[in-house]
Amino acid sequence: MATDLSFVRNIGISAHIDSGKTTLSERILFYTGKIHKIEEVKGKSGVGATMDFMDLEREKGITIQSAATFCQWGDYEVNLIDTPGHVDFTVEVERALRVLDGAVLVLCSVAGVQSQSITVDRQMRRYKVPRIAFVNKMDRAGANPYRVCDQLREKLGHNSHLITLPIGAEDQFKGIISLVHMKAYYFDGANGENIREEEIPADMVEKSKEYRDSLIGALADFDDALAEKYLGGEEPTMDELKAVLRKATLSLNFTPVMCGSAFKNKGVQLLLDAVTYYLPNPMEIVNEAFDQDKDEEKVVVQSDASKPLVMLAFKLEDGRYGQLTYMRVYQGTVKKGDTITNIHNEKRVKVSRLVRMNANEMIDIDEAKAGDIVALFGVECASGDTFTDGNVRYTMSAMFVPNSVISLAVAPKDKSSLAKFSQALNRFTKEDPTFRVHRDEESGETIISGMGELHLEIYVERMKREYACEVIVGKPQVNFRETIVQRAEINYTHKKQSGGSGQFARIIGFMEPLPADAVKAYEFVDETVGGSIPRQFIPACDKGFQEQVKTGQLVGAQVVGVRLVVNDGLHHPVDSNEMAFKTCAMAGFREAYPAAKPTILEPIMKVGIEGPEEFSGTMMGLISQRRGTLTGSATNGGYAQIDAEVPLSEMFGFSTDLRSGTQGKGEFSMEFLKYAAVPRNVQEEMIEKYKAKRAAENK
Repeated sequence: MATDLSFVRNIGISAHIDSGKTTLSERILFYTGKIHKIEEVKGKSGVGATMDFMDLEREKGITIQSAATFCQWGDYEVNLIDTPGHVDFTVEVERALRVLDGAVLVLCSVAGVQSQSITVDRQMRRYKVPRIAFVNKMDRAGANPYRVCDQLREKLGHNSHLITLPIGAEDQFKGIISLVHMKAYYFDGANGENIREEEIPADMVEKSKEYRDSLIGALADFDDALAEKYLGGEEPTMDELKAVLRKATLSLNFTPVMCGSAFKNKGVQLLLDAVTYYLPNPMEIVNEAFDQDKDEEKVVVQSDASKPLVMLAFKLEDGRYGQLTYMRVYQGTVKKGDTITNIHNEKRVKVSRLVRMNANEMIDIDEAKAGDIVALFGVECASGDTFTDGNVRYTMSAMFVPNSVISLAVAPKDKSSLAKFSQALNRFTKEDPTFRVHRDEESGETIISGMGELHLEIYVERMKREYACEVIVGKPQVNFRETIVQRAEINYTHKKQSGGSGQFARIIGFMEPLPADAVKAYEFVDETVGGSIPRQFIPACDKGFQEQVKTGQLVGAQVVGVRLVVNDGLHHPVDSNEMAFKTCAMAGFREAYPAAKPTILEPIMKVGIEGPEEFSGTMMGLISQRRGTLTGSATNGGYAQIDAEVPLSEMFGFSTDLRSGTQGKGEFSMEFLKYAAVPRNVQEEMIEKYKAKRAAENK
């Protein structure tokens, strides 16, 4: 392992689905000597890419789990995580970006900035990750890196500038010009492993000078000395240019854009050089933690191996030898045989085995230091837990976990598989914070919830394969919500006399909608004075309300965006107790709820569709048939891109309709955007259905 942290790079590769991330990772492993033969994502050999090591990933040709590996490029040690592009596995991208110092944003040279590229960019901004953009697939018909660079500016607001130019494009794509070195590079040999440096072709000299001048002009904003040279018409040295380019990239206000074709083995080595030149080492990133001994005061965790240990568990996997926990070491050193403390539950654990991962292969090591990404065995914890050596009680900030939007009822086919079924569900919920399981009290069914149809389909398939547990799957259910739109008064008295001491409670107050930007979905406010409700019964009122917001009266969905205020009440010295106030709160809520004009909310998805231009009318028609709203459309090189917002409940079976309407050439991606009110006519229909269902159950 590298001892000098300035030679360490922790990077992730992220992009829209099908931009070539895994193919790029495969080339990186090949050129750095980690593998000796290149395998394709959907290779004829059936072997599949190194980083897609799950059978399901190889069959579907997509990345499902983020895979970690490490490699050596010259003097530099690169820890690399290949992340999924499909939005259903967005938490894999979240957790990878949470622990990485830099990233490569891969874009398709034809499709450019796609819907999922926008999401990945938002995630990179959330964790303040500097990035290099790599415009891949330069060999494809319609490839245009200049347009993609412009799209980065227009659609994502990046200060993006090309630092390499292509020599030719599509089937004439031959090599790459570096605007920093002002040289042309060609990639010879069966796998492009022999790099040939030449002078820039005569027909490209003017264009290269023009783009280099534009690049230096943009970088002059980041450095006064460079600005002086630029204004004085002086040429900066290569080292000066590299230093300012690095400074600009690390400031998060500049995005260097490179181009190449991972599939055709062109430009990957230059990208690796750029990763070492322009992306940060662990010491250049400010990582903050919260000191639990000082009321969660913020502290900066330093990439120093001699300081007390602080590391974060960011991913769990159930391997052949038990639970494998991926950790990023932020501070200090961890050695085999050490005892570490989980700050979340104060449990102490012994580090019995410490490994570095190369996809699914393990390399045993004796110690890991600040800046390293490693895996430990036998550590019982959840994703997002912080571990220390016990000398400090720091917790790292947790990653963002989106809400689940779709649910399925599942049950084992065979009652004898019940143990395996619950074992699988326990493991999956630990591994993936966006995969949730609960039991429906009314129907007694086990409900799994996730980010999309594919997300849940993959887990059902994994139960079958990894646990030999066949599962019966119900129809997908959309996770609707209910909310209120106006204030309603609460004034309810609960009396019960049944011989001996009875029950008495009176609650006066109101319910009102929370502001649209409220962080919480529920808020309880106590405004009682003068002991009208004794202090010890206030929590019981809160509990009663909380119990009642779990199921609304319109369609039995959770009630969100509601504030409940108690400002007066009555109690009885003998008959009042916690139970009485909890029951009173529940009944008071039920009575006032209809007066607050409740409405149903449904998840709205951001949908991106792509297909040949000739089918754009058909694709727009499919959106309008599904209560969708078009938010944008563009055509690039004969391809139409359509962005829309569509209710999730209308998206079931969309892929089949899209394929048949576009002769199998259309593709789409969708992700959760927001909750919005259901139109009145649809709402009335839903309420009628819910009433009929309840009536049938009560017969």
